[in-house]
Amino acid sequence: MRNKKLLILTSLILILSMIITGCGGQQSTTESSAEGGGANSLTFKDAPIQWTMQSIWVPSITLWRGDKYFVDTVNRLNLGELYIEYNEGGSLVTTSDEIFDAVRTGALDMATDWPSYWEGRDTAFGLVTSAPMILTPGDYMIWYWQAGGLELVQKLYDEYNIVWYPHSVTSPESGQRTNVSIKEITDYEGLKLRQCGRVQAKILEELGAGAVFLPGADVYLSLDRGVVDGAEFAGPEVDWSMAFQDISKYSVVPGWHQPGPISGVMINKDSYEELPEHIKYVFKEAAMSSMMWAWTYFEYASGAYQNMFTEKGIETSRLSDDALNKIQEIAWDNMIQDAKDNPNYAKIAFSQIKYMYDYQGWREMQAPFTHGRNPNGLNEVYAQLEKIVKDHGVYDEVITVAEDAFERAKGQEHWAPGTDYVQNPIVK
Repeated sequence: MRNKKLLILTSLILILSMIITGCGGQQSTTESSAEGGGANSLTFKDAPIQWTMQSIWVPSITLWRGDKYFVDTVNRLNLGELYIEYNEGGSLVTTSDEIFDAVRTGALDMATDWPSYWEGRDTAFGLVTSAPMILTPGDYMIWYWQAGGLELVQKLYDEYNIVWYPHSVTSPESGQRTNVSIKEITDYEGLKLRQCGRVQAKILEELGAGAVFLPGADVYLSLDRGVVDGAEFAGPEVDWSMAFQDISKYSVVPGWHQPGPISGVMINKDSYEELPEHIKYVFKEAAMSSMMWAWTYFEYASGAYQNMFTEKGIETSRLSDDALNKIQEIAWDNMIQDAKDNPNYAKIAFSQIKYMYDYQGWREMQAPFTHGRNPNGLNEVYAQLEKIVKDHGVYDEVITVAEDAFERAKGQEHWAPGTDYVQNPIVK
């Protein structure tokens, strides 16, 4: 009898539970939001502000991962207020050349970018992402978020009606995927190599190679048919997704041309200024979160995918120390000349090298347990750049921006609701 009563009570509790949860179990807010269901929960469709964005990367180039993570993060943090429609690369704006102007003019509210693609507008864009032989992923993150890098780069994008944040960084790029071994400077002679980046191309030319720029979609066929002797694109996961393992024999390392690959998110400034202040606050915080996620993901994936290249029979061809030292010298020479030619370039170059100059003592003390390196010639290049920015009349601006950024970081005074959002942390 007692068991029968217990069975009846249990059945009643189960029935009541099913009624309360709608007979199907309670959905999470995220699930109901994503699917547009749930009468008492907000959905993406409820957002009064609807934006359109496009990744610069097509689906076969998995650098889109950081873009998608950023958009998904912003959408969830702003659930019911702002919804950003994510579109794959090439789906709305068909070429990367056009995507900058699409954001600048407001044809797109937002898009992601590879900043060195814009070097034709201003050579300083080449420093915004991975310049050869200089900053590593850890260096870029410190420089952007603590040493005034973000503030200086924003001044560059301001000229084009764009608000910009770095939101993704991958591991150092794989290096050239080739069908010939390259270990010494003389091995570059006469080779045709797919290369992205203005300065990177100039370095190859000084090494005796021919630099060929190819869109990502054309790289496979060009390498497979012998139009080029080698090609670089990104890290091991991306290279694998582009099937480089089927058309190359060697991996030429280290990836001196892109040691700290940065991708950014471009936001039309008019669209941005119309946002409520608390939503503006979210963008920077989401960018920092997304950048950390992208770096850890791609760094971890690089180990797994490089193992796959090795298992496929791809041999490692490591450049000698003499070769790397020569490449470093050429990279420095190009930086100095570009700084002399362009005040915008000089500001960003000096800011980056000053960070490395100030950090080098700690880096040396903690070697080999910290990140990055102190490159040969750093002190001499710092002195030259210091003179150049003074000649351009921009030295004080760079110093002030860096000091202000660090003071705000130390103060940890967050943006206060009810005030205009400018930057975070703010000045006390």
